[in-house]
Amino acid sequence: MTQTLADMRRDYIRDGLSEAQAPAEPFSLFKQWFADAVKTEQPPVEPNTMSLATVDAEGRPHCRVLLLKGLDARGFTFFGNYDSAKGKQLAARPYAAMTFFWPSLERQVRIEGRVERVTAAESDAYFQVRPLGSRLGAWASPQSQVIKDRAELETLLAQVGERFLDQAPHCPPHWGGYRLLADRMEFWQGRTNRLHDRLDYRLHDDVWSRERLAP
Repeated sequence: MTQTLADMRRDYIRDGLSEAQAPAEPFSLFKQWFADAVKTEQPPVEPNTMSLATVDAEGRPHCRVLLLKGLDARGFTFFGNYDSAKGKQLAARPYAAMTFFWPSLERQVRIEGRVERVTAAESDAYFQVRPLGSRLGAWASPQSQVIKDRAELETLLAQVGERFLDQAPHCPPHWGGYRLLADRMEFWQGRTNRLHDRLDYRLHDDVWSRERLAP
């Protein structure tokens, strides 16, 4: 018998999240949860996978899956094409939300805040450690623009390959990093009967507050 959408569910029984387990600021808790995810999540799940939501100039939300590529006291760093749809949305409205979900741990983290571009030096440093194919692809793809077919994209890639045949591709001017400066972070731990634990951190005047939210 085919299972219906209404019947699809799992109970969350692995762990809980108490205030006693949570520090006064959220970054150390995120780093601990991320370290747990690195040890626990198995392919094809990538622990640094996140959903990134942006809003366009008309107020319509857009969401896509990306990879987190940097984390420090300043914020959460990801990379992409500045001329893409998300790049234009962030230029018009420099705020975003990101969500991490680690199914094996039954955990989710929601993060919100202002977004800024990283420095050109930071973008170039990351670009140089990417696989060659990814670097060539960043030059070849007119991201988010309409193309005729797959053959057009492969032609563009071949042209870029010839351009950089005798030199390493440098970071394109239209490509680089963004850093989300978090002012809200919510930690969600799945619990039985859908009575999940939710601890919500908010930043006010450079001080983090923490509250428990009803599931």
